[in-house]
Amino acid sequence: MRSFAALRTTAIVLCLLVAAVAPARAKTPDAALAELLKEARAKVPEACSQPNVDRLIKILCAKKIRVGIRDYYPLFATRAGEKREGYEVDVALAIGRMLGVDVDFVRVNAATRIPLLAEDRIDLAIATMGHNTQRDGQARFIRPHYYRSETTVVGPRELPVASMLDLPGRTVCVTVGNGSNAELVSQGARLMLFDEAGVLPDRLKDQTCTLAAQDDSFFAKYFTDEDFNSRYFQKFGFAQVPWGMAVARQGSAELARALDLISQVFHRDGLFVDIGRLHSIRLGFLRQQQEVWRKPECNTDSGTSNPNCVLPPLNTALQPTSFAADVTGFEQWVEERTGVDVTLPMLKTAPAWSLFKDGVIYSLILIAGALAATLIFALMLGAAMGSRSFVLRWPARLLTIALQSSPIVLTLVIAATVAHSLFALSTETVLAAAIAALGLTNGANAGQAIGEAMWSLRAEGANAGLFGRALSRAATQIVAFLVNASKGTPIASFIGAPELLSSLTDITSFSSGRITTYTILLVFYTAVVMVVVWLCGKLRQVLENRQVAA
Repeated sequence: MRSFAALRTTAIVLCLLVAAVAPARAKTPDAALAELLKEARAKVPEACSQPNVDRLIKILCAKKIRVGIRDYYPLFATRAGEKREGYEVDVALAIGRMLGVDVDFVRVNAATRIPLLAEDRIDLAIATMGHNTQRDGQARFIRPHYYRSETTVVGPRELPVASMLDLPGRTVCVTVGNGSNAELVSQGARLMLFDEAGVLPDRLKDQTCTLAAQDDSFFAKYFTDEDFNSRYFQKFGFAQVPWGMAVARQGSAELARALDLISQVFHRDGLFVDIGRLHSIRLGFLRQQQEVWRKPECNTDSGTSNPNCVLPPLNTALQPTSFAADVTGFEQWVEERTGVDVTLPMLKTAPAWSLFKDGVIYSLILIAGALAATLIFALMLGAAMGSRSFVLRWPARLLTIALQSSPIVLTLVIAATVAHSLFALSTETVLAAAIAALGLTNGANAGQAIGEAMWSLRAEGANAGLFGRALSRAATQIVAFLVNASKGTPIASFIGAPELLSSLTDITSFSSGRITTYTILLVFYTAVVMVVVWLCGKLRQVLENRQVAA
């Protein structure tokens, strides 16, 4: 009996030991989600007034989730008045139902998705955003992903473009914030930036763009149109990328966990497939993911940490500059001593640094050209308006009146349109158009001052050296309009030659640190204008001294 009792005791101890060391049976994502939401709801309403609570708690307190979504992205998210529809819209509504809260939609575009998350203006972004390694440092992506696409380059059927090798020197129209922009730039393409993808087909049709790059999911609807399909062709595709919902990196741990589990359930139960079928999107990826998340090893609360279940983000690592480490050290030094988070993306990667240098060079060329054109047109029109010849004087006056009546932005647009109708779109074309528009506008005003000075000198009985003396008398006005020309160059860059502002557009199209880039650009133009003002002051002194000597 004693030996039996000892044996039984030993067996019990062994069973307890095995139970202690054996792994606990994994929970299903449904059970884990229910437990997580139960714990979160138990904190309401006490936690609602507390600072620094997780965004999941804030959502449950407010009884609504703010979802950033596109206004126009066919099949995925479109808006007509107050009515929204599309795959991503219905996914957002399904998430709201799972959380038991209303959905408050907030309009975002490719450039604002991540900043609005960081600024706590939205809780969740479901906005056709590809998950790549670069964005991993800017937002927390929900796994598993809810769609997948690749970037496709579209252009006229007769255009001889078949691969990346055909892109160097060509201008490609894209949207700000598109994750594939960096790769296009690294292949030598020049980018023309737009805020919304919806304008790209129209820009192809009016020949503003010879090529456009965007997710193949976007162009899918347009290629169902017989006219569009007969004129344009998908030249090639690249950068296959999974799409991810995203939340802020800080303060959203519980929300992200809940959304991970919801996304698992939606894949496993086929809800993503059902919503996708409703909106006629391609279902191959969603069906494949449904099979993955039905597997026992993936259908657990730890499935999103299993590399055999989740997809990796697209690797978009860019070649660093030789001084990238020094730039990072400087950023950290500034933050440690001032608390200011300074980011200098244009100095860290080779493509961004190249664009930044090009942007500065082109901007300096634009400013120098605008100053030279202003002075040349001022002398020409001034001489014409000060002439006794009716044939010379009145056309110059009429041109000046027309330019003075037209806003500078409209003049720049007209100049760019005329140049585009006469010549192929290129950096040189838009540079010349912007320089001509600025030079004519400011030169006409300065020329009017010269012409009036010539007539006033005649009234005083002066005849000898009339033009030179008129220049001296109109020195202040001439200098003022030269300064005005330099101040107008940022506007010219936006309207007449958008790709010239590479440091603002191309870089921020695939880099973080938009505020820093804007600030650097502002400082750059301010410094240039200050130099122009100083030089013009010297010019005015020379002209005025000539008048005194005369």
